[in-house]
Amino acid sequence: MAAERLESLLQVAFPDAAELRVEDRTGGGDHFQVTVSSPQFDGLPLLEQHRLVNDALAGPLRDGTIHELRIKTKGTT
Repeated sequence: MAAERLESLLQVAFPDAAELRVEDRTGGGDHFQVTVSSPQFDGLPLLEQHRLVNDALAGPLRDGTIHELRIKTKGTT
């Protein structure tokens, strides 16, 4: 359930994503790996790309839904 919520938040933040995937790493519903490939990341340093993902997931990060988050991002060019 939590993975679907995170995916929905990311779809809103990155509607033009070429790839968007949320994986529950442990099966416990609080350790996730997200992969996002979006033109929004083109020309941005990795740190800024990750900040955009963190901003999109601010609610679940704040309320404890996400205990651990691994992020993989890339632009589309």
